[in-house]
Amino acid sequence: MFDLKILFSGAGPCSAVLQGWRARPQQLAMAEAVDRAIAARGVLLAEAGTGTGKTLAYLLPALLSGGKVVISTGTKALQDQLFHRDLPAARRALKSPVKLALLKGRANYVCHHHLQRNLADGRFSQREDAAWLQKIARFAETTASGDRAEAEGIPEDANAWHYAVSSRDTCLGSDCAHFKACFVMQARKAALDAEVVVVNHHLFFADLWLKDEGVAELLPACNTVILDEAHQLAETAAQFFGQTVSTAQLLDLAGDVKRLAAVKAGDFPALRAAAEDFGKAARDLRLVFPQQPLKATLSDLGRYEKWPDALATLSDSLGELARLLETQAERDADLKNGFERAQAAQAGLADWQRDDDPEQPRVRWVETTMGALLLHATPLSVGAQFGAKLAERAQAWILTSATLSVGGDFSHLKTRLGIDEADTLCVDSPFDYPRQGVLYVPQGLPAPNTPAFTEAVVEAALPVLERSRGRAFILFTSLRALERARSLLFDAFRFRGWDYPLLVQGDAPKNELLARFQQAGNAVLLGSQSFWEGVDVPGDALSVVVIDKLPFQPPDDPVVAARIAHLEKNGGKPFMDYQLPHAAITLKQGAGRLIRTETDRGVLMICDTRLADKPYGRLLLNALPPMTRTRKLAVVERFFAAEGVAREAAVEE
Repeated sequence: MFDLKILFSGAGPCSAVLQGWRARPQQLAMAEAVDRAIAARGVLLAEAGTGTGKTLAYLLPALLSGGKVVISTGTKALQDQLFHRDLPAARRALKSPVKLALLKGRANYVCHHHLQRNLADGRFSQREDAAWLQKIARFAETTASGDRAEAEGIPEDANAWHYAVSSRDTCLGSDCAHFKACFVMQARKAALDAEVVVVNHHLFFADLWLKDEGVAELLPACNTVILDEAHQLAETAAQFFGQTVSTAQLLDLAGDVKRLAAVKAGDFPALRAAAEDFGKAARDLRLVFPQQPLKATLSDLGRYEKWPDALATLSDSLGELARLLETQAERDADLKNGFERAQAAQAGLADWQRDDDPEQPRVRWVETTMGALLLHATPLSVGAQFGAKLAERAQAWILTSATLSVGGDFSHLKTRLGIDEADTLCVDSPFDYPRQGVLYVPQGLPAPNTPAFTEAVVEAALPVLERSRGRAFILFTSLRALERARSLLFDAFRFRGWDYPLLVQGDAPKNELLARFQQAGNAVLLGSQSFWEGVDVPGDALSVVVIDKLPFQPPDDPVVAARIAHLEKNGGKPFMDYQLPHAAITLKQGAGRLIRTETDRGVLMICDTRLADKPYGRLLLNALPPMTRTRKLAVVERFFAAEGVAREAAVEE
């Protein structure tokens, strides 16, 4: 058995197999805390600063524990990184034969039934879908996993995947003729046989609630659950402990039943007519609301006079469709599945419309996109449900992230997740932040709620971008500000003759934008929420991160407003208990994009003067890495001048 001190030392097994390995006291401290939690089957909340090496700090003790381990992380990209890079490295270091498995949601795997049915049907919404579907069919013939992420040359976001995968609603289960060859079932079997299984949070919570994706079968036999990127857990849990009915989902049902009626119930024209009526009712419900995106609570819907009648028509037409499908369900497995989907849609609509339970308060609200209407019922707290899951079994639960606490205080996380008893650990980053970074809060900027604020942010950022020669992320709290800044920066770059590539979120897939940013070496990337976390650009390509405003949640957001009202009603202090801690953790995530290695250098520029002027600003400042702080541009200029001198000296050597 390995001793952790030896394992994590500069001359231990890790140094022999992992390039660039060095001993970090912070990493060892975390590994020892994880080891204690696993042995005691306790709950550990571990915040590990950037550069700690937290992944190996939990992987190595988990592998050494000898029990079954389920690891969940924030995104599929991080899930793939864990499975394909980090776990093999840990296994090499330990010379361990431990069996690994990767488990994703069913929509990530090719479905033989839907692929063949849609190839035979030949009806597609886009011209190129048929060609892509043929390529997917060839992939399905040669792949062992069926995982769409492994389909080389086929974009993961290609519309054709819609015709090649199943969902919880459309899967035929054991009624499917391809059940034995099903990639989803094979992935589940591999997960049951493995000692370490990697999932993501969406799958983890969908399964805890719906018990449909295979994780629920794993948990009873598992000794340790590790939840990485745990700062995302409360919001992810709220999606799955709540309820959402989408007109896009209903239109999919209507379209599928129309096709099935034509092919498998041609002698029963009433079914096709009912599907057409139902599809029209779903579209009419969306058309009640304006075209532009909208978020509104039930109390805000009174001004839309046609809303109640449109919802009633939808419910009635769905009921008729379900009644007719029931009469045909015995004819065919797909028709039976259509009936079950219609029943599930009825249950979802009924649940959304039911009166709220005071014991489990929720907010019912409506969201519109360009093509769909979504009916949400979101719980105001997931603490009771999540806390109950932790207490159900004697397992070790490790929750970790670079951003879990506010200045070492885990109260916010504990409250949101219903965690009563837990050990906590904060290990600082090993980086030399005062030397590697400068935190710059410019003077003289207007208040962030003034009309000219974005113009002022751009004006203040331009001299910094000039000194850094581009190489910057500019992160915004709203898409409106991002679009305004795009226009201003485009004009400013052209006027000054700067050739810094301007990359903007939404113009290309995120991974493509990041690849172009890194390759250019002098680009400026504008991003909003999706670029505040989970983005890793080490090296010289990123030397500035500009943040326009403190990331307070919009108080007019239906869920945020309802949570604030609920806290006030129950005697809480919404700003100090909820809004401020959430902003601190989000701000720390955004700031964390800048310094990713021991050799990175850069400037974090925060353009919201509340950070310096308001009493609560100190709490936010203390949550940030301890960089050299300044309000003077001259300090930033000297910082980049020193970088230039260092670069010239390196070239001369």
